[in-house]
Amino acid sequence: MKVFAATLLTFFSLVSLSTTSSITAKSIVSPPVATAPAPASPVATAYDQLQLDQYGLNRDVFEYALRGMQKMNPANPILSIVDLSQPSSSKRLYVIDIANNRLLFNTYVSHGRNSGELHARSFSNKNSSYQSSLGFYQTMGVYQGKHGLSLKLKGMEKGFNDNAYDRAIVVHGADYVCEDFIRRTGRLGRSQGCPAVPNALSKPIINAIKGGSCLFVYSPDKDYLSQSIYIARL
Repeated sequence: MKVFAATLLTFFSLVSLSTTSSITAKSIVSPPVATAPAPASPVATAYDQLQLDQYGLNRDVFEYALRGMQKMNPANPILSIVDLSQPSSSKRLYVIDIANNRLLFNTYVSHGRNSGELHARSFSNKNSSYQSSLGFYQTMGVYQGKHGLSLKLKGMEKGFNDNAYDRAIVVHGADYVCEDFIRRTGRLGRSQGCPAVPNALSKPIINAIKGGSCLFVYSPDKDYLSQSIYIARL
């Protein structure tokens, strides 16, 4: 916990260098000094400096992700966000280096075939549901599978994604995750529940996030938002 706390402190330090404060002494000849506005929160400042709004990521989603990451205390300080509130035709995967305050990747990512067409509407933790599962995941080791280099995931949220490992929900590349597929069909192809990424980026993404980083799959699902212990305030 101490290692991640130090990393998070460094992250917030990097994004708050422009914040200043001053003390004004009283003087009968000086005009009244207006009260300075409260400084922006570190999360808000980080969101603004990374310009995540320009990439389509909602501020609240970013805050949820950081909140859950802090509770997970990951070994690898990379935060990945799959924002399923966006259509699959949008670049809705965000891979952020928290230690260095950098957006590493912003690209396409698939959802499960039974979660919906253009938008993911339904979610499941059950085997053979072929739906995406919401919540926080810990990345694990890599292996060579039918999709090439693939990354195992451990679901951290009981009832929402804790069957991910048994369901073989992994990060992998797929030829149906590309702009050509979107041009032909109006959406990405769909997986059996895995967050599949473009083939051309699968290796660098997997190598960046493997080994204990935090992956957050989000949708404004009422059950998830009301029950997840990871997005609840500290």
